[in-house]
Amino acid sequence: MRKESLKFLEKLLDAPSPSGYEQPAQRVFREYVTPHCDEVTTDVMGNVIARVAGKGKDLPKIMIVGHTDEIGLQIKYIDDKGFLYFAAVGGVDAHLTPGKRVNVHTAAGPLAGVIGKKPIHLMDAKDRETVVKLESQYIDIGATDKKEAQKLVRVGDAVTFDSVFTRLHGDRVASRGFDDKAGCFVVAEVLRLVKDSGKKLNVDLYGVSSVQEEIGLRGGTTSCYTINPDVGICVEVDFATDQPDVEKKHNGEVGLGKGPILARGANINPHLFELLSTAADKEKIAIQHTASPRATGTDANVMQISRGGVATALVKIPLRYMHTSVETVSLGDLEDAARLIVAVLGRITSKEEFIPR
Repeated sequence: MRKESLKFLEKLLDAPSPSGYEQPAQRVFREYVTPHCDEVTTDVMGNVIARVAGKGKDLPKIMIVGHTDEIGLQIKYIDDKGFLYFAAVGGVDAHLTPGKRVNVHTAAGPLAGVIGKKPIHLMDAKDRETVVKLESQYIDIGATDKKEAQKLVRVGDAVTFDSVFTRLHGDRVASRGFDDKAGCFVVAEVLRLVKDSGKKLNVDLYGVSSVQEEIGLRGGTTSCYTINPDVGICVEVDFATDQPDVEKKHNGEVGLGKGPILARGANINPHLFELLSTAADKEKIAIQHTASPRATGTDANVMQISRGGVATALVKIPLRYMHTSVETVSLGDLEDAARLIVAVLGRITSKEEFIPR
């Protein structure tokens, strides 16, 4: 991977961005894409919308989107001893949280803490087999009492899991937040590749880093309404099934390093799917497939039904260990996803070609 691109990816992943608290990551996204775009704006929701103008007038508007928000926690209560109780932001697994290092994002900056856990020696046999509910778990920041804790932390402060970008063997990397900063990264790389090619496309291209996807596809809904695109491509992550404990019957045969995934189903415009498939074949980009017989649960879903409807596709990155602090991807899959989207942009000729006949 290009050195500058990898540095951007690491910086993006490091920036905290639980749903509703995305701006540290959005600042990183804005800084990276601004030199490669004709216009960059931020709306009242916090979505960052970058535009690369095409050649001509009344061109098809193409929107590509990845969401920048990640799962996390939010402080709800501080007890008399200075321990912080919290709630989940997005789909947090209560199995995984005890014993985790965390960062509480306070007005004065990040504050280190740990999620406490009763020692196994002090637990009854039945309790050892029970998952402690999130509402009963707590963060220890080292405060001696409530008064001291309240000087450092406010109710409502966001919390992220402490995680570092880790290089595994080959091109595999692990971090928290690949869901869906992997998508944001691909969106940014598409903008860069298009602008740096020096060629004007026959489309107006909008790249969006959306917010609040994990709690209801909110940023994807509002940004699509604003842009009013003719075509929408959502870049997301999807469950890899090449780890030992995942059933292939659930999500098909999907592996890291075997290329981006194209979804098929009611959420996907058939002509746009075929354009992507053809582009992959012509550019010799390996692709994988998954079936999505219902709504996909991604920004692609709300894009499709925005205003009078949008021709929508879903390009996904294979991901192991979703919603953990060690989400794992292949860097090659990220690069190939960007290449694929750039290739399909050059094959779009009109707004009308996506209307079923």
